[in-house]
Amino acid sequence: MFQVGDYVIHGSNGACRVEKIGPLSGMSASGDRDYYTLTTCYTRSTIYSPVDNPKVMIRPILTRSEAEKLISGINKIKSLGEMEDKRREQEYRDAIRSGKCEDLVRIIKTIDERRAKRLAQGKKTTSSDEKYFKMAEDGLLGELAISLDMSKQEAKEYVMKQVHDEA
Repeated sequence: MFQVGDYVIHGSNGACRVEKIGPLSGMSASGDRDYYTLTTCYTRSTIYSPVDNPKVMIRPILTRSEAEKLISGINKIKSLGEMEDKRREQEYRDAIRSGKCEDLVRIIKTIDERRAKRLAQGKKTTSSDEKYFKMAEDGLLGELAISLDMSKQEAKEYVMKQVHDEA
């Protein structure tokens, strides 16, 4: 169980801070169930998530050392490769839902490869790829920024420098 003040990843909502743990007050709330009251770190929304809900993934945010290890291994993470459009989009959705940083890196790499290939053919990036790229990048950088005690922009610049220095 998490504690008040912990930073967590909540499904596709990304980085959140635990503000309160306990039953909800109000007419529609059942008093026999505990909830995490979470505040999203970047959109300032409030989420009420049952503590015992197996359907929504909630995990601790990466530690600084885990974030550094992830960044140093980014060049080793493979893209999804070529696949049929509907299957690829399902892979994107599943990866976003998983909230795992490695999966988010996979999406980013896949879309980068597709973007380069399409541009070489004189085509634009698809709106679906743009949407999932932004979701994956926001999720990844949002978590890394908190783990590394940086802004999202600083985290992006740091990751880019580390990845290019390792290449």
